[in-house]
Amino acid sequence: MMRKHKFVERFLLIFLFAVMFTIQCSTTGFGPQGGIFTSTKIGIHGISNTGAKTGSACTYSILGLIAFGDASVTAAANSVGIAKVNTIDLEGLSILGLFSKQCTVIRGD
Repeated sequence: MMRKHKFVERFLLIFLFAVMFTIQCSTTGFGPQGGIFTSTKIGIHGISNTGAKTGSACTYSILGLIAFGDASVTAAANSVGIAKVNTIDLEGLSILGLFSKQCTVIRGD
């Protein structure tokens, strides 16, 4: 009976470390990261006039195993027809490392 408990304890410990490792696999990848929840907005470029239009483009990650999307400045500008980019911000969201989203948000004319 004691041997079975040791096996279960070791299995749970290994499982816990695997989960903790996986949590960090699906993160926004930029800025501060929370192990349970992350919601950040970070400005990376800007001038005083933000412009009349706002466009965004996002990438996504699921379990750190599947990642897809195009969060380039070009994709964000093309989404609303911005020719002159005035500001670039990054917005990140991550939940328990299971789901992560990183968006490039631009403003301009």
